[in-house]
Amino acid sequence: MADLPSPEALLGADTVDHYRRAVAQGAERVAARLTQVDGPFTGVPPEPLEATIADIDLDTPLPDSGAALDELDRIYLRDAVYFHHPRYLAHLNCPVAIPALLAETILAPINSSLDTWDQSGGGTLIEQRLVAWTAARIGLGPCADGVFTSGGTQSNLQALHIARDEASAEPERLRLLVSEVGHFSIAKAATALGLAEEAVIDVPCDAAMRMRPDALRAQLAACRAAGAVPMAVVATAGTTDFGSIDPLGPIADACAEAGVWMHVDAAYGGGLLVSHRREALAGVERADSVTVDFHKAFFQPISSSAVVVRDGDTLRHVTHHADYLNPAHATVPNQVDKSLQTTRRFDALKLWMTLRILGAEGVGALFDRVVDLAAAAYELLDADPRFEVVTRPELSTLVFRYAAGGDAANLHAREALLASGAAVVATTKAGDRRYLKFTLLNPQTTLRDIAEVLDLVAEHAAAHPAELAA
Repeated sequence: MADLPSPEALLGADTVDHYRRAVAQGAERVAARLTQVDGPFTGVPPEPLEATIADIDLDTPLPDSGAALDELDRIYLRDAVYFHHPRYLAHLNCPVAIPALLAETILAPINSSLDTWDQSGGGTLIEQRLVAWTAARIGLGPCADGVFTSGGTQSNLQALHIARDEASAEPERLRLLVSEVGHFSIAKAATALGLAEEAVIDVPCDAAMRMRPDALRAQLAACRAAGAVPMAVVATAGTTDFGSIDPLGPIADACAEAGVWMHVDAAYGGGLLVSHRREALAGVERADSVTVDFHKAFFQPISSSAVVVRDGDTLRHVTHHADYLNPAHATVPNQVDKSLQTTRRFDALKLWMTLRILGAEGVGALFDRVVDLAAAAYELLDADPRFEVVTRPELSTLVFRYAAGGDAANLHAREALLASGAAVVATTKAGDRRYLKFTLLNPQTTLRDIAEVLDLVAEHAAAHPAELAA
């Protein structure tokens, strides 16, 4: 038989001292690196890191955890992208709440699996309580239920899985209607659910990038006239690019009249549930299902999302029983009955600890801060002749471009910023033109940060060869 590794390799009653030391070492490395970070990214290109990592012999262990941490610092921590830095402005990534990190130090070593009661105990009840809290914040009523998921993509997939089965029609006849700027996970879900290529119908938006209810009604009527069956309308509360919120009330009216499932993708805009701007979600309480990503506007570490349904009985569409795991006769609560996943981390604990320490109003204040910042940044951009901005933000994203340059100049500005490590911004398209994008999810970012990054954008864009030649 092969020799076992050190008796300190596994966590147990006899190894708690080693566990304490190892975790403390890791925390100290992260803390030390955070104090040294002077930008959101070092700008390192993939090639040197790829070569370094490829040369590591994974079959030969290092002598101790200190050596392993030294190596990890060189290949990861030094060049990681740090979302906590105030000039990380690219994607829907947030700095994380310290109470949630406290929860991570608890849930990882205990390693509960939230699929069955006999693997999680009280963890099951904590998750159920948080689902009920979320449903109450949405306003879905006493029959609501749901489950935590890995993210918005999975939450949307599960909601549409349920909608498909509720529709009870041949797959080739089913249609799924979503804003033309809705999340790409909707199209991915349609493919995974076996729908026809033409099943996803893009509904036109207004100038503020919100789904037009009149266009939705026209599309619903056209589906019926063609003999197709609209299985769901996906309204977006916080589009990824523009932060736009579809008019949920009028969309709910159209869905009710047509007898169509209404799903609200509030992965981003779900932060409004704890905000003083809650009225921006008016109509969400009429949805049949809702996606909320806590690892966006609730400042939770990845991953932490939930899908919530108005009628908990509809979760039966994802229920399967296995005699070894969750037999049909079981009398204890088994969350796997409600989930597409089997093994699941106890990610709900992070939100639980955050709410118990910061409170819902505390989390909401953090989100309101970035929404306020986006509003101020819009005024800054709108008044600056160097830039053009697409639309006034409803949440915390801004889509803009260096007005004097073409697509190449704007892309060059983004790439030059990334390579310098001074800031990280994103790009997207609006119409047929390339734009830059700020996604503001850090309450510690200031308007001065925004102004200085805009100066850098303009400087890099103007220095593009095509601009210099002109």
